[in-house]
Amino acid sequence: MYRALSAIVFFAGLANACQKDWDALARRSHHHQEHNRHAKRTEVEYPPSLSETESILVNSFDNTSISEWSYYYTHGDHLGSHNKSMAEWTAQKWRDAGLDAWLEEFPIWVTYPEACTREDFQVLMDAGIELKGKIALANYGGIYRGTKVKNAQDNNMAGCVIFTDPLDDGEVTEENGYEVYPNGPARNPSSIQRGSVRFSSLYSGDPTTVGWASSWNSSRGDTKPYNPSIPSIPLSMKDALPLLTALEGNGVSAEKANRSGWQGGFSNITYDSGPTPGALVNIDHLMQGYIAPVWDVIGVINGTSPDEVVVVGNHRDAWVIGGAADPNSGSAILVELANAFGKLLAKGWKPKRTIYITDSPVSILGSWDAEEFGLQGSTEWVETHLPWLQTTTVAYLNIDVGVSGPRTNFDGSGEIQTFVVEQMKKILYPEGYGDFATLYDMWFNSTKGTISPLGSGSDYASFYQNGIAAIDIGSSNGKKDPVYHYHSNYDSYHWMSTFGDPGFKIHTTMGQFLTLIVYHIADDPLIPWDLPHAATVLSSYLSELNETVITSNSPDLDLTPLAEAIAEFTTQAERISKIGQQALAFNDTNMLGVVNSKYRDFPRGFASAGGLPGRETFKNIISAPGIDNGYGADVFPAVTDNINGGNQTAAEEWIEKSAEAVLRAAEILRITD
Repeated sequence: MYRALSAIVFFAGLANACQKDWDALARRSHHHQEHNRHAKRTEVEYPPSLSETESILVNSFDNTSISEWSYYYTHGDHLGSHNKSMAEWTAQKWRDAGLDAWLEEFPIWVTYPEACTREDFQVLMDAGIELKGKIALANYGGIYRGTKVKNAQDNNMAGCVIFTDPLDDGEVTEENGYEVYPNGPARNPSSIQRGSVRFSSLYSGDPTTVGWASSWNSSRGDTKPYNPSIPSIPLSMKDALPLLTALEGNGVSAEKANRSGWQGGFSNITYDSGPTPGALVNIDHLMQGYIAPVWDVIGVINGTSPDEVVVVGNHRDAWVIGGAADPNSGSAILVELANAFGKLLAKGWKPKRTIYITDSPVSILGSWDAEEFGLQGSTEWVETHLPWLQTTTVAYLNIDVGVSGPRTNFDGSGEIQTFVVEQMKKILYPEGYGDFATLYDMWFNSTKGTISPLGSGSDYASFYQNGIAAIDIGSSNGKKDPVYHYHSNYDSYHWMSTFGDPGFKIHTTMGQFLTLIVYHIADDPLIPWDLPHAATVLSSYLSELNETVITSNSPDLDLTPLAEAIAEFTTQAERISKIGQQALAFNDTNMLGVVNSKYRDFPRGFASAGGLPGRETFKNIISAPGIDNGYGADVFPAVTDNINGGNQTAAEEWIEKSAEAVLRAAEILRITD
């Protein structure tokens, strides 16, 4: 597709899938800090001593081995549908560790090249600027890249160019005196961020089989509602600069438009909107669309309770030959995790709950394919096995970008949070990244104890949206750390071993952390959930929703039904927690079985059978990706969507429906006398 048209520019903030947006984290923290239980250590001994089994697992991790696994994954083509040999290698490594492992193939819709916010658009229209037929020039960040393209499409624009801006890089820039990669930690100016622009806030998985599993015999639907109809292309900051320069002095300035998000990091550019008379942009855009096979790798450690399953996963595919951080820091960690559990298996250990490990997300050891194409490998696996997963799965644990810097973070279900934080306190933090004794200390220093709800952008989405408890862990770079070349050719083994994680020490730390999480969920007599904390988190989300209501055009919306439902959930959460602790103290196996089944099943109540309005694959009424965000989470999303859309009647309806879902979860927790 070819266009020669006047250019126009819009700008946004700073956030990408798989990368932590520290500014957004700070903004969200005030909603949660008053409820946070993790700010102070309560142990008599710190760090706490490890049990014999915990010591075996933690000491099994070897940074030299992880470096070797990273080197393998980052030195071959592993784009989705290109990586069967890597899938087979992964399965064999897991078998060598003592796991059962196999490949599962799914035929998916692949699109690949052959050779911005809504308010921003409104500002320009209000200024009398004609959008139709123009090409949008937008910087990365703030919202998901595909939503920027959709917003341009919805305003009848002809195309969208999305560029990387120096503002993304905090203090570590060439202008501030840092050498650029490969000689230093600053971004190489030619770095290009690839990425899917499918409309991921509307669906996940194969766009030809939205809502059902893909197979070679599947019926297939129309992809148009889920994919852009206009061309788009990513651009490096080096190549974006001439376009920005050409727009200088034309259209609306960031200051005049009162849009601070338009102002980027080029110090000598005023970031005017354009259009500039006579300035043309040519987009040569050739695409292929076809059905191709992808391969998930599934590894299993069989437990003694076949009706309780833990899944831990990571995706294997990458946009580039490298992918050292995204995703193969997680892939390398999972190989070492399999080896760690293999040492326990060799000693005759068998977990209470079956463990699945995958490169695609699922509660088993899973290595997912085609995550970068819209979470396709994991979503199709979940849809294929959904009845069994909803019957058995205790939790899904996701590690995607396990390491792109030293700053630990995790998001996830409220009932899991307290337990995950406690595991951090057991892991010693490597020297060289500040005065942090444990992983907990680094995490709290980076996040101030804030744990965000789950949105989308990685393989936990299909699990969580179908009512399965989930967490997503990783370790990112901050504003003073070496710049991570997200989705770029420079996300390489050399970058990781030189700047991202020299010595692969943080990889080891994150692997130890994940392994303890898996071990305890799989083997503790009582599933280690904190149900009163889950209730507290729901209350904090209600407070966040209330702020949305107050600042909206519908300030008279009544949230009482939700408040009452959360109060009932709190009552049942506190009661079952006490019963569970009593059953554990008296080793009452029958009651432990009852409590564990309810701990496993209660999140199913949060899943709306018909899905959220207009997006059937997103079902969780507690949190989902924001319609205009794409990755970051909105809480009580169906209510929030309708508030933002100005539909008060539908918002009121979904307040009632969301309350009913919370009450369903509370009823599942109920234990009758």
